[in-house]
Amino acid sequence: MLRNIAVACAILAPLSAAPAQAATERPLSNITHDVIDFLGIDFLGIGPAQASPPQATSERPQAELSPREIAPMPVADVEAPPPRLPAVMALTPSVEKPLRRLFCVEYARMRSGLAVFGDAKYWWEHARNLYTRASSPVEEAVMVFSGSKRLKRGHVAVVTEILGPRQIVVDQANWQNKGEIDHATPVLDVSPRNDWSKVRVWDIRSGTFGAHVYAISGFIAKEFRTASRD
Repeated sequence: MLRNIAVACAILAPLSAAPAQAATERPLSNITHDVIDFLGIDFLGIGPAQASPPQATSERPQAELSPREIAPMPVADVEAPPPRLPAVMALTPSVEKPLRRLFCVEYARMRSGLAVFGDAKYWWEHARNLYTRASSPVEEAVMVFSGSKRLKRGHVAVVTEILGPRQIVVDQANWQNKGEIDHATPVLDVSPRNDWSKVRVWDIRSGTFGAHVYAISGFIAKEFRTASRD
């Protein structure tokens, strides 16, 4: 190795001692490369593949995504079980068998004092300009179920407790079509915007919220008004 370095220095010494001839002959760098190629050595970290620095590029190499970064997100569980019975309820759901069969509309009139008549699905329209109508629950107000294939005449229930923005408790009659009175029945708002337009009702027999979703027209409060805002 030392012998090769001495030979290279001996060859390069005359070239550096004659600067006047360097302008007319090949550039010094090219001659140096020829010497390195001729000797076939790699000394002081310089060799045929390292004599010239790599050309800089303006584009940065794109980092590849690791398998963890491109892994798909987990799918939400759309079959999540319904909420359990709220623990903050003042009463637990129960069923009372009256002396005679009761319908939902007559029970709602007796409990709320509203003088509204006709099938339950018409109560929302019949209460216009008579009582306050609200889109969100009000205690002691009557919740009006819209008519549907399952509830051909609609349904009405009296709000007895508000548990939170999506859960209330109602008293109602004839919900099971047996003329009974269902006390402390939880109702769950399942509307996408939490506007109480769609609900599920607690089923006391299965001990969970029923699978059916019911459309709600709104809530009628007893306070009299000369004109309704709705």
